[in-house]
Amino acid sequence: MSKLFFIGAGKMASAIAGGIVKAGIFSANEISAFDVNPQAAEAFTALTGVRCVSDAESELAAAENVLIAVKPQYLKAALSAYKGKFSGKLVISIVAGVTIDTLSEMTGTARIVRVMPNTPVLAGKGAAAFAGASEASERDLALVSNIFNAAGIGLEVPEKLLDAVTGLSGSGPAYVFEFIQALADGGVAEGLPRDKALLLAAQTVLGAAAMVLESGRHPAVLKDEVTSPGGTTARGLEKLAEKGFSGTVLQAVRAASARSAELGKK
Repeated sequence: MSKLFFIGAGKMASAIAGGIVKAGIFSANEISAFDVNPQAAEAFTALTGVRCVSDAESELAAAENVLIAVKPQYLKAALSAYKGKFSGKLVISIVAGVTIDTLSEMTGTARIVRVMPNTPVLAGKGAAAFAGASEASERDLALVSNIFNAAGIGLEVPEKLLDAVTGLSGSGPAYVFEFIQALADGGVAEGLPRDKALLLAAQTVLGAAAMVLESGRHPAVLKDEVTSPGGTTARGLEKLAEKGFSGTVLQAVRAASARSAELGKK
């Protein structure tokens, strides 16, 4: 009997399982997984040391907890054969946009925790938020918190805020990648070689984020410490303000959040 059974063994599942094993939450032999794609199953086992099974139904029946990690368009097909077989189990879902009520209807159980992780979980630096159904116990929520803190951070929020989480941290890596590329492009325009410009840009973003997280100080305070009166940074910030940088990022988060809500209704 496994402590945790993954339905879906793709890259996100692999990263989460790897974090669980590394943190000692469960050992590799206490976890199992199933994926319809043999290549995905092989890669999952190679990365995590966790076995993938061919008989999902019997493994599901014996598992204490289940983590659903399939793409939204495949969810109905993935769960259709197992409705009613989740009774007594904690069901954790990382399926984007699918509400707790819908998951409860599809699984036949109300003991559900819905999670919105992001792709940096693949680097062990994820930002996830989760919401539990009223039937999920404090112990259930603590387990989910431990799982996602093992691959970054995991924060509990009300389910109604998960669309906002999707717009911020779910889609946020794409905004940051765009920013890193733009920083590098600026460096190249000023004569830096592309490879060095990209390395400097990525490390700058990594270092700035670390300063926010490790110091606990407000970004505005840290920004002021970099900005000398009449200096280079002040001139650059002036141009960002002129072009509406902050407002544009805010609008991007809100637009992505609205789209998440639309998809959830569908």
